[in-house]
Amino acid sequence: MTSLRLPSSPPLPSLLRPTEPLLSKPAGYLGLATYSSLSQFWRYLAAASRAEREVSLVRGDSEKACRRRIAGHTLEGAALLLDQARLSEALEDGLDPHPALIALLGGDNLPLRELLNTHYTLRLNFVLAFTRSRDLIVRPEFKFVPKPGEKAVLPTDLPLATRRLGRDEIRFLLDRACGL
Repeated sequence: MTSLRLPSSPPLPSLLRPTEPLLSKPAGYLGLATYSSLSQFWRYLAAASRAEREVSLVRGDSEKACRRRIAGHTLEGAALLLDQARLSEALEDGLDPHPALIALLGGDNLPLRELLNTHYTLRLNFVLAFTRSRDLIVRPEFKFVPKPGEKAVLPTDLPLATRRLGRDEIRFLLDRACGL
């Protein structure tokens, strides 16, 4: 996998300035802007590189394809973004005796939020792409992970996913990750 992260090395133009738009919008992507431009796509990639985010190819894509993964940004105190409904469904199938999870099943989400805010961080990765129909699209890849140097407090098989976010929320988080 080719990636760019080190600010001391000169940026690789093929990573930051791809020229072949995707034929269509793949499933799972959210439209950020219609009638966008290739320069807007390049602006996000350059900003991510300046913000010392990892800009890399998506597996199977050529360097000319207008799709890149932007990784390396984390968000502290993001427990309010947890998809509690999905987590509750998983707990009904197999209950873990952790007190915060039992409280969640009882309708009290405060212990779980405090636990997530204290011991976990939200890793924000984005797959940003540009299509032939001039759509700027993104697929968020968000995941709660233990803070660096800490062990997981909750079972690792729990679906600690974010709730469904709107276009404006995703754009805000992408802009923040890229330092815009």
